[in-house]
This record gives sequence, structure tokens and C-alpha cells, in this order.
Amino acid sequence: MSAHGITRADLQAVNLPRRRLVNRLMQALATLAAAIAVAALVLIVWSVAKRGASALNLDLLTRDPAPFSFTPVKQGLENAFVGSLVLVGLATAMALPVGLLVAVYLTEYARPAIRSSVSLVLDVLNGVPAIVIGIFVYGLLVLGHGQSGWAGAFALACLMLPLVTRSTMEVLVLVPSSLREASLGLGIPRWRTTLSIVLPQTIGGVVTGTVLAVARIAGETAPLLFTSSIVGSQTSWSPTHALQSVPVAIFELSEQADPGSHARAWAAAFVLLLFILFTSLAGRWVATRNRRRLSTSR
Repeated sequence: MSAHGITRADLQAVNLPRRRLVNRLMQALATLAAAIAVAALVLIVWSVAKRGASALNLDLLTRDPAPFSFTPVKQGLENAFVGSLVLVGLATAMALPVGLLVAVYLTEYARPAIRSSVSLVLDVLNGVPAIVIGIFVYGLLVLGHGQSGWAGAFALACLMLPLVTRSTMEVLVLVPSSLREASLGLGIPRWRTTLSIVLPQTIGGVVTGTVLAVARIAGETAPLLFTSSIVGSQTSWSPTHALQSVPVAIFELSEQADPGSHARAWAAAFVLLLFILFTSLAGRWVATRNRRRLSTSR
């Protein structure tokens, strides 16, 4: 039967009205689910900002806490923000080169059996709870040595590693094989092809994976409770001893009875939330731009 010969009876026979109704219903449900997700995010941000508004000021970022002061003094969480900056920076310096090398090996050199096995290990590591990583690093580095910023950074690096590796592997797969073949056809060694031809095409993907991994570990508390939580109130940049961090500071302040401490905890949570939000948006933007660039080069 031709398309011009279809009648209303034929359409009803194939349940076209019912299909249209189901399609519209599914579209409405999907739209509702997306609206609920956006509303939840907006509600969380608004709720945290409202509770921490009284402590949202420059002192929060530029003054150290004064937990034993008996007179009203201006307090902040400078030590926590500096400590988080050091811990996340060290974790990134540990995880990024290792993750990049692992991704290059698995994508460019490893046999299929090895690639699938190591990929499975990375997926399992990505699903390991953060508190388990904290206990592991506690037994490995903290027992007998004491807490330190190095131990905390290593724990965060363990959480970053699978994210950086998997994101780099995904973008390496997107690099056109014709680029590799052309380079090898000119007599260029494989290692030089990978270093000079393939890797420059993946910069955007590597940056994206790193940014998203940083956004994840910035709010982790459990690993740092075991590795870098016994700290003083002074700001320190040295990772040789335990460093305060924003998530641990929020946890400690929330356990106190002072309403001012609760307000500083909410304010720190809002700053951390904004950092994660804008970092994630930046990662998505870089990923989209890199995907379009790779698509046009294929």
C-alpha cells in the first residue's frame, strides 16, 4: 500500500493515535524529570546561601578561625581554603600524569585482553567508596607516621585517577585513525606519533576529565578525616603536616553548638558549592568544544 493510499481506518488499525498519546506522555514525563532535577539544584543552592548569608564576607576567606576566643572577634576559614587548595593541587599533580600515561598505554599499545582487564579495574576503583580509600591510605601512610597533607593528597589522587584515565581514553578513541596512519606511513616512530600527533588532539578531553575530577574530590570529607584532619587553627602551606580542608571544616563546625559556627559552615558550604558548580560547567564547556573540534577534523 502506498503512502497516499493510507486511510483513517488504516491509521487507527496500527494504533497511531495511541502511539502519539504515549509519545506525548513520555515527553511530558521526561520534561518533568528534568525540571525536578533543576529545581532540586536551585533549591539546594538557595537553601545553603540563605543559611550562610550572615557569614558570607571577605573575612571568611582572609581570617583564621579563633576557636578559643572568649571575646567577639572576626573569624574565617582561611586555613581551610588554603589547605584545600594545596591538597587538591597535589592530588592533581599526582593523578594527572599517571592517568594520562595509563590511558595512552591502554588505548595505543595494550592488547585487547589487557585493555579490558585494566579498564575493569579502573571502573571498580571508580566505584570504591571514598571512606574505603581513606582507610586504605590510613593503614598505608598514616599509621606509624602521622597525618599529613601528602597522605590526604594521595587519598584524593586515588579518587581522581580513574576519572582522569577513563576520560582521556574516551577522547583518545575519538582521534581519527587516519592521523596515526599518515604519520606512521611517513616513517615516524609510533612513540613520536603518539606524542606529537595524537596527544595534542586530546588536550581538551584531558582538561575536561581533570576539571571534573577536581570538582568531585573538592568536596570529599571521608578520606581526609583519616589522613589530614588533626590540625591547628593557623594557615599553613606545608604538606608535611596535616592541613585543614573545607569539607572537614564544615563537618567540624556543624558539630559545634555555637550558631556563629553553623553560619560559617553554611557559608563555606556555599563557596564550595559554587566552586564545584562553576568547575563542572567549565568542564562541560571544554568537553563540548573539544568534541566539536574533533568532529570537524574527522
